[in-house]
This record gives sequence, structure tokens and C-alpha cells, in this order.
Amino acid sequence: MAFDGITIACIRKELDAALTGGRIIKIAQPQSDALLLTIRNGREQHRLFLSASASLPLAYLTPDNMSSPLTAPNFCMLLRKYIQNGKITAVSQPGLERILRFTIEHLNDLGDLCLKSLIIEIMGKHSNIIFCDENETIIDSIKHVSIAVSSVREVLPGRPYFIPRTQEKADPLTTARKDFDALLPTRAIPVHKALYMAYTGISPIIAQELCHRAGTDADRPAQTLTQNELERLWQVFAPLTQDIRSGRFSPAIVYENDSPREYACIPLTVYQGCKSRNYDSVSALLHDYYAEKNAVTHVRQKSADLRRIVQTALERNVKKYDLQLAQIKDTEKKDLYRVYGELLNTYGYGLSPGCKSMEALNYYTGEMITVPLDPTLTPQENAKKYFDKYGKLKRTSEALSELTGKVKTEIDHLESIAASLDIALKEADLVQIREELIESGYIRRKSGTKKARITSRPLHYQSSDGYDIYVGKNNYQNDELTFHFAEGRDWWFHAKGMAGSHVILKADRDGEIPDRAFEEAGRLAAYYSRAREQQKAEIDYTLKKNVKKPGGGAPGFVIYYTNYSLVISPDISGIRLLSD
Repeated sequence: MAFDGITIACIRKELDAALTGGRIIKIAQPQSDALLLTIRNGREQHRLFLSASASLPLAYLTPDNMSSPLTAPNFCMLLRKYIQNGKITAVSQPGLERILRFTIEHLNDLGDLCLKSLIIEIMGKHSNIIFCDENETIIDSIKHVSIAVSSVREVLPGRPYFIPRTQEKADPLTTARKDFDALLPTRAIPVHKALYMAYTGISPIIAQELCHRAGTDADRPAQTLTQNELERLWQVFAPLTQDIRSGRFSPAIVYENDSPREYACIPLTVYQGCKSRNYDSVSALLHDYYAEKNAVTHVRQKSADLRRIVQTALERNVKKYDLQLAQIKDTEKKDLYRVYGELLNTYGYGLSPGCKSMEALNYYTGEMITVPLDPTLTPQENAKKYFDKYGKLKRTSEALSELTGKVKTEIDHLESIAASLDIALKEADLVQIREELIESGYIRRKSGTKKARITSRPLHYQSSDGYDIYVGKNNYQNDELTFHFAEGRDWWFHAKGMAGSHVILKADRDGEIPDRAFEEAGRLAAYYSRAREQQKAEIDYTLKKNVKKPGGGAPGFVIYYTNYSLVISPDISGIRLLSD
């Protein structure tokens, strides 16, 4: 995520326009490291969310209210004392630092006009919200940082406030051409890294974007740049800084396979072929982006227990399966022992007592074979010994073959459930998966509880030519799609030889389905399978009428004998999702 100095500049512009002149009418601290300020400016009311979370520091306007503790924390009470009903006179950013300063005008107890500053530093694990007086002395902060924690700067009441200079970086907004030419070639690191290491506020993704616009290989050493290449870089660097100074931003989220991949406040041409969503407000962008990201994270957290159950069962069955295969390998000599016994019964009558081996013609292969003998046994007793070994190994092989078949089926079933957990987008998607684990015996249903109500439905896409394509999110949905929803003339798709979703291409119209619809259905089958991270995947497809359910088969398992195949990329960008 590119929450860099450029994004902060865009936020500053938006906050300055919305909040300057407004009064702070409410201050809350919904989290230990976050504030929610309510500001009324004329007839409009805004909520400003400031978070100094080490994992996700943020600053933006939000439409959402947030619950707060019944007893306000000390920092919140301090802010209420000084700046509640205060007037925001300016929102500023020093250079392209990841810092926002809110200058607030208020009346003290004597009625005198005073100035205070509320500063949020968005710097990863060093993020903080600091409250200062007009002399740049820290009154308090949401996080206290002592000398024992940081040797660079103490953030404690009474200490002077300053911006720590831990890295010597230039300000891109004030850099000159000669400085640009002199700075980059001195670094023996890749060009994109040299850019964000040399200039404040430039994130790795923006550095990649600059290289892409300039047609420069981002990974080549900066020391090897020619004068022409430096010129091309400057020709894209200078307009970018001019846009920032002028406040010309284009906030947008880039999506990859319908999932938010990246966002920025400038167009990201480096993501060619990916669709993007443009925003007029960077706050709205941040709200939507992190809401979608948090939804995925939330489902991941909710599915952790299910994943652990599936993974434990999978590891146990894989270990059992490997052991059984090794035992089956040990039974491969059974047919040789049978041949030994038959040859001894055929030729053993001429052997002398005490022989340790017998040379004989194997009438099955036409080749000579040496039969080892126990010299203490007669030829007939040696033959019986070999037939006994053959019988024992044969019985073992037959029993193991049946067992390995069952274990392999169980492994395939568990892998399909693991794939379903990867596909799950909402909590409702996990309900069916939990039910399947309960009915398969992996989870015990709590006494007194009923079967959960199912609200999750298959994914519904529409091809570029207007054909409906449906994707099952789990094994129950796969069965429902294939054997209850799809008709005989519909087309069925599945990744070959691996866990994945059933994909149904509806043939609701008369006439031949275009090749592009088949390709898009194949891409969906590849994406919603274990082949998602591969460049190419082999997909089997056939008419639904050719797909059968084996007797006693686990949910989602089918057989088919007539099919076509295609090899295709799991890239589903451009395929329209209608509902999930």
C-alpha cells in the first residue's frame, strides 16, 4: 500500500478544504492509539479518523461513527480540555513528510486566544499522535517514547517537538535538475530503490511507476544510468512534483482479479491490464480500500480454526498414505515368490539334498532364473514356503490397495475443503464449510445445536459476450450447481487433477457459444483452484450431461469420461462479477 508522502499531500489538500475554519465539537478515542474528531464547518459535519496503529496508521474522513470506552482515556480528556470547541485554522504537511499538522485556535481559561498543534506522524511502527503548544513543546502524546525506547527522540510531556532526521533524504518538491542528476548515479542499488531511498515521500510503488513511465528497467543499478536515461527520468519526475505542488491528484484503487491490489493518488500505469476505480475523495478511497482488505483479513481470522482442523487432518492422512504406499511397494515381490514356488514344483524333483539354489527356465519369460533355497528344507517345503509368502503378500496388497484408495479419497476431499477456505470471501461462506466438516466427522456438532442456516450462494459472473457463468465456493455448492442447477446442455469446467471449484457456463441461448466465453469460464476454473498462483493451468470441460456422481462419493466429487481440455492463465481481470 502506498501510504506515502504523496498520499499524505492529497489527504492534506482534502482535509484543508473540508476542515479549515471548522470547530471541533466532539473528541473520542475509540482505540488506544486512535482518535475520532467530529468537526462542524458551516452546515457540514465531518468525522476525522486519526490512527497511530503500528500495523495500519491512517488519517482520513470517515462516514462511520465508532464506539468508545465509557471512561475516556487520559489523552482524550486532555484534548477535550484544551481544544474541544477549538477552531482548525490550518492543515499542513512539512515537505513530503508523512506528517499532518492541525493548527487549532482556542480560548484559554482567561479568555485569551491560544494556538495548539495536533500532529499525526504516519511512520509505521513509529507512528504517533502528538499534542504541542505554540512553542513546539509537547503537552502529551498518544504514545510515550522514552530515551530507553528511542535514542533519536523522546516523545514525552515537556520535551521539545522536532522531526527526527534518521535518513538524509532530499525533498522532491524543492529538488533541482542538477541535484537530481548528481544524486541518483552515486547509488549502487536498483534505480527504483535509489529513488525512494533518495527522496522523502516517494514509496516503492511510486518509484516503480516513475521507472515505468520513463521506460527504464527499475531493477538495473542506478550507477549505470546514462545521461539520456536520467533525462527521461527527470521528464517524468518533474511533472509529478509539479502536480503535487499544484494539488492535482487522481486517487484510484487498482484491482487484480477483483481484489484490491494497490492504491495511489496518481495514475498507476505500471499495472497494465488491471482495472481501476477512480475516486474524487482520497478519504472515500481509503475507507473502501481498507474495508475490503479488512473483510478479507476478518474472514482469514474467522477461518483459522477450520484451517487448523483441515491441515491437521490432511497432514495425518498424507503421512498414513505415504506409509501405505511404502508397504505396498514391499509387496511387489509376491508374484516372484509365486513363480519360485511353481518352478520348484515343476523342476525341484531332481535337486540334490542341501542345495542352496536352483537354476531353471522361467516359462513365463523364457529366461533362466535363479531360485534361492533353504538347504535345510526339501524342494517341496521350499515351494510351500514361497507360496505362503505369496499368499500373505497378496492379502496384504489387496487390503492396502483398498485402504490407500480410501485415504487418497479423504486427502482429495480435505484438499478440496482447503481450496474452499481459500475462496471464502464472507463469514457466510464459512458456514457451509463448517457443516461439511461436521458431517464428514472432522468436527463434533455441539449438543443442542441445529444445522446452521445457509445464506452463501455461488459466485455469478457474466462473460464478455453476456453468458452467465457460475462458480461454486465449496463442495456443497459444487454439487448443487452441477446436479441441481445446471442443465444437460450447459458446460462444466474444472481444473484437471487438482482441488477446485465447479464452474458452469450456461447455454441459455440458441446458437453456438463463442470461444471467448469458453476461455473466460476456463480462466475462472483455473483461478478458483489450486492453480491460482501458476502461470498456466490445464482445464477439463465437458457438457454437464457427461458428469456423474459416483455412489457414496464425497460432496463435490464427480466422474466423467468424455471431455475436452484447454491450457489457460488464471487471470480473471475483465470478467464481470455480478454477485457473490
